[in-house]
This record gives sequence, C-alpha cells and structure tokens, in this order.
Amino acid sequence: MMVGIKKSEAGRDKPKKKGGGLRETVLLLILGVGIALVLQQFVIGSFYIPSGSMENTLEINDRVFVNKLAGKPERGDIVVFKGWDADGNEDTIKRVIGIGGDKVACCDSKGRVTVNGTPLEESSYLYPGDNPSGESFKYTVPQGKLWLMGDHRSNSRDSRAHVEEPGGGFISEDAVIGTAVVRYWPLSRGLIFTKPDTFGNVK
Repeated sequence: MMVGIKKSEAGRDKPKKKGGGLRETVLLLILGVGIALVLQQFVIGSFYIPSGSMENTLEINDRVFVNKLAGKPERGDIVVFKGWDADGNEDTIKRVIGIGGDKVACCDSKGRVTVNGTPLEESSYLYPGDNPSGESFKYTVPQGKLWLMGDHRSNSRDSRAHVEEPGGGFISEDAVIGTAVVRYWPLSRGLIFTKPDTFGNVK
C-alpha cells in the first residue's frame, strides 16, 4: 500500500515580502540613471548641431554621439571642442585638418588644401560647390595644437577666421571634448563616421 507523503511546513514556499519587487525596481532605476550620468560625463556625450558650418556632413539640428575617451585627435576626425567664443565655454564642432607639427596651406595649383605638401582630395565631405578655401593661408601647427576647418568652407568661421586672435586660430588638444563617432538623429540620416581616405596619404 502506498503512503502519501505530506510536505513539511519547512518545505513550503515562503510568501514574498510585500514591496520587495518595488524596491528592486527603484534600485535598478537609480543604478541605470547613475550609469547613464557617468557615461554622459566621462565616456559618451550627445551634441546637437547649431549651425551650417559642417554641411552637408552635419546639418542644423542633427545630433551626434561623441566619444570622450577617443584619445588624441587625428587628421580627418570630427571633434567637439571649447574655444573661440568670448568666454571659451561654447561647444563647437569642426574637422581636424592639421595636428601638431603639420604644415597646412592653401591653395596649390589646383586650389586644394595641402598638409605637409600633400594635397587633400576633399570632395567626399566638402559642401557641394564649395572651394577648399576662399582665402590663402600657410601655417605650421604648434605642438599640442590643431588646425580645424568646417566642411562648409564658405559658411564656416574656423581656424582661418581666428588667426589674428590670441592662439593664432589654433585650438589646444586639451580643449577637445571628444571625437564624433555617429550621427544618430534624425534616424533617416544615421551614419557612423569614418576617416576620409585622403588623410591616409599625409606623412
């Protein structure tokens, strides 16, 4: 004859404490917000585009994610930095054309910007119909500094427009907040940024 086995009181499931699920949810939310704030402060930043100086690569009200841990800026990078405005606190976005030690000049016999004597083929990112530069220039970039230009050259107040100011139009590497890695808004214009091939030819 089979004998039924009765579960002991100790084996029964203990009732869940009320409020436990809510407490866990709140803790997870706090943790998530904390992680997001840390990422925003030290790793990834989101920036919107206020002007047409980087068209058509970046249009007004586009939004980009910036990698704050990308390291030293390189030629061809699109960077967000502080400088040039009166108090030096305004975020600005431009493309790195020359780094410390580079000789940047315009224009060669074909109207191109050159870096260390190598002409840049910029048609892949320059605003359609724009010349590489409407004015001539020839400078050596100091160590630790950057020569920056917008992609919409005829509509960009960049290094060329600040050469008579303190700093000579150059921006310190320390003023760079980060390197733009992706255009995420609007979704229809989503794009991961890559370095234009022409900068790979510069020595």
